[in-house]
Amino acid sequence: MSWRLVLLVATCAWLAGVAPAQLAVRGALVHTMVADGAEAIRDGVVLVGEDGRITAVGPAAAVPVPAGWRVLEAAVVTPGLVDAHSVVGLGGWLNQEQDQDQLDRSAPLQPDLRALDAYSSRDRLVTWIRELGVTTVHTGHAPGALVSGQTMIVKTVADDFESHVLRPFAMLACTLGDGARAPDNASPGNRSRAVAMLRQELAKARDYLRKRDADDPAKQPDPDLRLDALGAALRGEVPLLVTAHRARDLRAALRLADEFGLRIVLDGAAEAPLELDAIRTAGVPVIAHAPMMRAMGEAENATMRLGAILRDAGIPFAYQSGYESYVPKTRVVLWEAAIAAAHGLGADAALRAITIDAARLLQVDDRVGSLEVGKDGDLALYDGDPFEYTSHCIGVVIEGTVVSQAVR
Repeated sequence: MSWRLVLLVATCAWLAGVAPAQLAVRGALVHTMVADGAEAIRDGVVLVGEDGRITAVGPAAAVPVPAGWRVLEAAVVTPGLVDAHSVVGLGGWLNQEQDQDQLDRSAPLQPDLRALDAYSSRDRLVTWIRELGVTTVHTGHAPGALVSGQTMIVKTVADDFESHVLRPFAMLACTLGDGARAPDNASPGNRSRAVAMLRQELAKARDYLRKRDADDPAKQPDPDLRLDALGAALRGEVPLLVTAHRARDLRAALRLADEFGLRIVLDGAAEAPLELDAIRTAGVPVIAHAPMMRAMGEAENATMRLGAILRDAGIPFAYQSGYESYVPKTRVVLWEAAIAAAHGLGADAALRAITIDAARLLQVDDRVGSLEVGKDGDLALYDGDPFEYTSHCIGVVIEGTVVSQAVR
């Protein structure tokens, strides 16, 4: 093979985003997010090895860049951002029927629908959030049905996304309140009916598990994908992700969790400030609504200060981009966190809410959310303060692979 062909192959591989052997990322300011209130490293370096894992983090004076390593530089470096709840990859960017897979209203209870089977890693919205620094997203079926389906946690790579799925079945998406009402006067038509239907299905799943675990094979039921999915929640293997805004619906979710011994995560929770004691006592985390969400309908009491209120109450929370029914179909969690920072949360806590705190809530903090040795080499690079509207994301790295150098 001639040297010209070798050079051509190497250049094409680089353009395609193939991971280099080793990568060094240097930042005038590096936010590691390893501890609450930890100061950023000035003139810091992050080294990512051949396996895509971080091998060293620290000041440049203490972490020399080995010869031959590729070097990226930025004013500010953060861990790759973690969007705690979205429908990106299922709710396509066109807002046309053929690319809308986030919600099926043909039945109120569909726990067997897998996010993995509908997700499109090449959707333009996945590209859009990736180029803004989002490297991990919790996505799946949208609010709008009593049980709309499953969610998953995945890296925002374009190709071979299956090998970058952190949790193929992360949570079971439920909705309580007006959002659970079926159209055209179908069931469930009101709140009590919706909760009764969910309670009945959980009771059925509990009985199914009991029979499935019986020693006598003759008494074991036939496989049921719906009940298997609900059974995973009853066993505590996955939480119910309960989208609700009204205080009474938040209370209903806590009641169900206590009755069936469920793990739950409250989603949206516009009226959570009215139920802080109950939420804190139950030990339930909250994926707070996007701060710039329209304060209307059930979310009429939404506040841009929700993050600060939850933080002050000692309730674990993270931020999300959420679900939008109109173009462009997704918010950007970076911008939402910036608004929260300006409304009482502060910059450090806001950045934590879209990095390590989000990773912990999603139980993937062993892989992502902070810049630590052994964790995935996921980084976002900015030419200024990420929360300033004049700043740009100038580079994104996922597991040591440079997946974007667009200026966004």
